[in-house]
Amino acid sequence: MQEWLSNHPVVSYVLILGFTIYIFNAVFRAQRRLPILKEILVYLMMALGSFVLMILQIDKLPIIQCMAVAVIMMLMLRGRQLYDKWKGKSAPPVETASNNPSETGK
Repeated sequence: MQEWLSNHPVVSYVLILGFTIYIFNAVFRAQRRLPILKEILVYLMMALGSFVLMILQIDKLPIIQCMAVAVIMMLMLRGRQLYDKWKGKSAPPVETASNNPSETGK
């Protein structure tokens, strides 16, 4: 796979840029939207950084594979958050011994 990605730099660049944009939006995105010029500047810098990462990918470093693992882990976390939210709505709250004074003997 590494050899194929090295022979197809455009595909490598698009994958790296896509992973970079997803990771940025999932992890580093501020709650408020940036002004449009700053937003354009951020994406231009990501495009430039993706070009540098593509060069490292072509030089046989597993950049795409590492970013894919990071994205898979982020998707697993998001799935777990959605599952916990779904389970929290359907299940009644569970009382623990520390919250119930009658069970502790006081």
